[in-house]
Amino acid sequence: MTERKEEFKVKGDELLKKVKEIIAEGNVRRITVKNKEGKTIVELPLTVGVVGAVLAPPLAAIGAIAALVTECSILVEREV
Repeated sequence: MTERKEEFKVKGDELLKKVKEIIAEGNVRRITVKNKEGKTIVELPLTVGVVGAVLAPPLAAIGAIAALVTECSILVEREV
């Protein structure tokens, strides 16, 4: 099993939408959201069995964070 990392730069108001898109794509092991200074704000470890209700609290937190940041990056670790 190998890993591939991708990084996306997004504005705060686009953060939640982009995280939901990434999760929907599948094969994601971990999502890390960092502020523009590179400090980790939130880290979501994801597994194959994670669905709906389990993700609701972290996504709510990401929505709250989005209101506070102007610019951030999303680091995505995928299984290849």
